[in-house]
Amino acid sequence: MLAVDLSGHGRSPRALRYSPAAWADDVVETVAPLLDGAPDVVMGHSLGGLVASLVADRLAPRAAIYIDPAFAFPKGVKGLAYKAFFAMAPRPKRSALVRMNPKWSAVDVDIELATLRDWDKRTILGFSDTRPLVPPARLVAPSLVLLAERSLLITDRVAAQMRRQGMTVTTVPGTGHTVFRDDHAGFMRAVTEWLRGVAPATVGVARALVPARVTA
Repeated sequence: MLAVDLSGHGRSPRALRYSPAAWADDVVETVAPLLDGAPDVVMGHSLGGLVASLVADRLAPRAAIYIDPAFAFPKGVKGLAYKAFFAMAPRPKRSALVRMNPKWSAVDVDIELATLRDWDKRTILGFSDTRPLVPPARLVAPSLVLLAERSLLITDRVAAQMRRQGMTVTTVPGTGHTVFRDDHAGFMRAVTEWLRGVAPATVGVARALVPARVTA
């Protein structure tokens, strides 16, 4: 498995400018020399889901999984409020993270705090133009979208659009944006059952590419 820190996240370098297309270029440039053929699965969460869709279009995996992906953005006043919040909100303290995410383990909280410390907040500028935040224009592989019950970005209208495009769209009950932390067992069950149905040989194969998610 290759788990990629996007630029501005984790241990990856900072960039002068950020955009979904630039992140996808970085991922392809970084991982393509490490792959022996196409990856079996490309997976991403939130911003990583959007980037994973762009990467999938170029690397042609056997399957793609998008976890509460940034495939849409609120319009109007709500959209402006979202941008203002992410731009101006201070990095949350441990007590706030615990209060906002009661299902997370202490280890999850520690990881999130470390992630926040390493996060370049200027990555938000990569969303000044929200027009690139759309579902894939075409499917290069069977695609699963796992949504939070309280998805921040994906409305019923966008979910219906993705289903019409041929994507499998499933909600993991009782979860917020970080689906795999709120219900890890439910998340894994949904992923493995879907993979067994569409590409049995990919289950248990260690050729997965996972672009990191945005910190939020």
